[in-house]
Amino acid sequence: MITLDHIAVAGETLAAATAHVEQALGVPLQQGGAHAVFHTHNTLLGLQDDLYLEAIAIDPAAPQPDRPRWFDLDRFEGAPRLTNWICRCDDLDATLAALPEGFGAPVELKRGDLRWRMAVPASGILPYDNYAPALIEWTSDAHPAKRLTQEGCRLAALEVHHPAAAALGALLAPILIDARITFHPGLPLLRARIDTTGGPASLC
Repeated sequence: MITLDHIAVAGETLAAATAHVEQALGVPLQQGGAHAVFHTHNTLLGLQDDLYLEAIAIDPAAPQPDRPRWFDLDRFEGAPRLTNWICRCDDLDATLAALPEGFGAPVELKRGDLRWRMAVPASGILPYDNYAPALIEWTSDAHPAKRLTQEGCRLAALEVHHPAAAALGALLAPILIDARITFHPGLPLLRARIDTTGGPASLC
């Protein structure tokens, strides 16, 4: 089984991605860090229910990685936007074996005391034009959501819009049970509906 772990907002710069989230939700993001292997960096927002949000971008101070970056960031351009949803599982290898090819191969990663394995396609591009979830397995007790200051934000719904949304939903149905996540045929778009202290907000 898989369950929602976090959502990601990409930008051409980290400042732009961070500002996009802060303007949409009316709360500040916290300092994150730099990622080895893929050479990106992020800022973070704690969400209720053990979830979190990351704003992410290529780290201009880091070298070019020896493989495509995760979340298809090498091809990202335009305005900041919600680009990815990430699901955690207890056994990444077994989960990948139960899914069609294309979800990627496990990559061992760490930052500080955080340890995790992430399934990343060799191309950096996830199935269904990146609208399929990325898969993660945390291999240490540490988790970002447990250490982030809460700003009164709770994910109410995550909408996955794509021409083949019905097929994606059917593919994931046997392993994903989360009433907050819905699939909608149409133009590609991710939309998070988030309850904040200032009222309901929409983040795309």
